[in-house]
Amino acid sequence: MPTSMTAENWTRVSEFILLSFSSLPTEIQSLLFLTFLTIYLVTLMGNSLIILVTLADPMLHSPMYFFLRNLSFLEIGFNLVIVPKMLGTLIAQDTTISFTGCAAQMYFFFFFGVAECFLLATMAYDRYVAICSPLHYPILMNQRTRAKLAAASWFPGFPVATIQITWLFSFPFCATNKVNHFFCDSPPVLRLVCADTARFEIYAIVGTILVVMIPCLLILCSYTRIAAAILKIPSAKGKHKAFSTCSSHLLVVSLFYVSSSLTYFRPKSNNSPESKKLLSLSYTVVTPMLNPIIYSLRNNEVKNALTRTFHKALALRSHIL
Repeated sequence: MPTSMTAENWTRVSEFILLSFSSLPTEIQSLLFLTFLTIYLVTLMGNSLIILVTLADPMLHSPMYFFLRNLSFLEIGFNLVIVPKMLGTLIAQDTTISFTGCAAQMYFFFFFGVAECFLLATMAYDRYVAICSPLHYPILMNQRTRAKLAAASWFPGFPVATIQITWLFSFPFCATNKVNHFFCDSPPVLRLVCADTARFEIYAIVGTILVVMIPCLLILCSYTRIAAAILKIPSAKGKHKAFSTCSSHLLVVSLFYVSSSLTYFRPKSNNSPESKKLLSLSYTVVTPMLNPIIYSLRNNEVKNALTRTFHKALALRSHIL
């Protein structure tokens, strides 16, 4: 790039091209489209069902299921931000995304991602109170407290996303406008910037570590105390019952943190664009589908509520007919 090029010429990028999976044969892309479309529909239906059932069934009006509803809302939002555009790149070869659209997609990706990190920590704290202080649980986790905790989980996403997106998209883009990913993520977009991004990269790394590590430490602290409390329970049946209330959350946390950590904390030498795409699929597409399945299959209260709701729906249908 000639040094005489003005800043005005640097910022002429009006749209980006998402390379997505364009390197794969058309037949493979069609197969991926059908696979991801199925996962997408299952994700929307599964999380919507969790929201409806936990709202409709009085037995599930406890703090635990209040936070589970929030998680399902997050997963739906996460999917709506990423998957429809990815499906478009696969079936219609609609690979272009406007400058504003790219910024908006990245903004909500960060917002929902950060909110999920903190919400998972809040859910761990809820399990800690339920197991370590069962008699005080209804008082400590009253409606006002749970609403504050939910708001505190959602809020950090706003400043993190706002600062990162405003800063990143204020840089001049003078290289190719081809983003080697299936959505607008920070690292592949940052490669297109033709300015010194050292300070931004330091901020991004520190911010990512804090966003991941703070909730992770809170989760670890909660489960350390939970484990200590469970070990003090004399009966094996009591221990199993206490652990079963945490097992679904532990599995969801493991899926989310392992996949996202492998994506963002791998050494650059081992972090090829293609491998990052595969890892990104795990937490943007697969994990949101698995969460409602995990809570449905591993939680008897949810299974019983689903059965009751299904029977009520059948009874209502018979009454109408």
